[in-house]
Amino acid sequence: MAAGRIRKIVIVGGGIAGWIAAAALARLLPREQTRIELIEWEEAAGVGLGVGAAAVPSIHALHSLLGIEERDFLRTTHGTFKLGIEFRDWGRLDNVYAHCFGDFGAPIEGVSPHHHWLRLRALGDATPLGEYSLPYVAGRLGRFTPPDPNAHSPIASHEYAYHVDGALYARHLRAYAEARGVVRREGKVVDVYLRGMDGFVETLTLEDGERVDADFFIDASGSRGLLIEEALQAGYEDWSHWLPCNRAIAAPCERTGELTPYTIATVRADGWQWRIPLQDRIDNGYVYCSELVGDDEAEGALCAHLEGRALAEPRVLRFTNGHRKRFWSRNCLAVGLAAGVMEPLEATGIQLIQSAMERFVQLFPDMAFDPRIANEYNRVTANEYARIRDFLILHYCVTERDDTALWRYCRTMRLPEPLQYKIDVFRSCGRVPLYSDESYQEPSWVSIFLGQHAYPDRYDPIIDRIPIETLAGEMRQRRAEIRRFAEAMPAHADVLSRYRCG
Repeated sequence: MAAGRIRKIVIVGGGIAGWIAAAALARLLPREQTRIELIEWEEAAGVGLGVGAAAVPSIHALHSLLGIEERDFLRTTHGTFKLGIEFRDWGRLDNVYAHCFGDFGAPIEGVSPHHHWLRLRALGDATPLGEYSLPYVAGRLGRFTPPDPNAHSPIASHEYAYHVDGALYARHLRAYAEARGVVRREGKVVDVYLRGMDGFVETLTLEDGERVDADFFIDASGSRGLLIEEALQAGYEDWSHWLPCNRAIAAPCERTGELTPYTIATVRADGWQWRIPLQDRIDNGYVYCSELVGDDEAEGALCAHLEGRALAEPRVLRFTNGHRKRFWSRNCLAVGLAAGVMEPLEATGIQLIQSAMERFVQLFPDMAFDPRIANEYNRVTANEYARIRDFLILHYCVTERDDTALWRYCRTMRLPEPLQYKIDVFRSCGRVPLYSDESYQEPSWVSIFLGQHAYPDRYDPIIDRIPIETLAGEMRQRRAEIRRFAEAMPAHADVLSRYRCG
């Protein structure tokens, strides 16, 4: 017989992580059976301009679950559309390529299209691989339109995501959650009391002396890990030796350039700089290694590359890439930065919060707190983090750059075995072996490998049975069709004119 139900859940910390957790639980758990409270310190929640945040297409599943309407969401978060990320100077100087959402078209006679591209390239065809991606071509043209499932064309299924103001997105989720019964408490947790018999979290003490108890706690307190680490001592898996960038300095500025439907990531001497376009400004950030450059120097480097007037003082963010050794410990689950940190190169932050809550709901406990449930959650989540880790490392290690200490280190460092195996297989035959719990499928890996000029020794030889004239004609037709549909799309700025913030 099952043990009693979880009657009360307390979330410690707001922000995107805390309010996604609150919104998801409010949507999925019966209000009359489970009370949900969120404790947030207003000073930590922040005021003014939030740091820009980017998402990946899985955010649509979250919004569909919650019933969030796109028009209202974009208006209130000052959001824009995102078709992918453009990488500048990665792999080598003056190199520009993109990792866009989606693939490079349907297989040809069962073989992935990049093999056919490699065959044509070997014969002298210099067409960039991105020309076979509708999001890439549309992004370069500054065009956007949502997919039309009724269209018999490339616009039927292309993928997209968003850029948003992080603070406004958290506020949007808060309004949703509170409307569905979540109770927000203003307060700062100053003490955590653990039950003597089993070490479970029992009571929190707030700064004003109020005590808060619950059956289950969600730690969304940020990288501090107030519950999961300071109280429960879950431990931390440090990945600094593979991902050495451990600081980010962020600053918004006026927009003077194009309102691009994509993020831009540009290499700098000791890291890289992001450009996230929002409706009312550009959000910028420099991600760097503090062992190689100081905060003041990094701030100077960031400000020197702003395209317009700065709108706020730069903020320094400190982090260590890695994750808790236990994401779920006893009666506490860590989400967001409390669970782990992945530098924002591929905008995986919101995705990891979303998948954490999906997995938690699937494995939702009762008052018996069977440790096998937490163990399974931890196993799958650790795999998810490791696969994303490897994808991020790929951007750094597959490089010809040796012009600064950071890039010399990254190109020669010893890699995690699963990533080294992926690289070895791809270099041998152009295929990407995938493991369980992968967030990125073959087209994403191919985008980075080929975008950074890491070409395999051969393409799939089975495609040699296709006459080269036939193949060249089909590939030319694909490019022309993609170009035609991209050029027919409205300008990104015109589409956003329907979602102006107010």
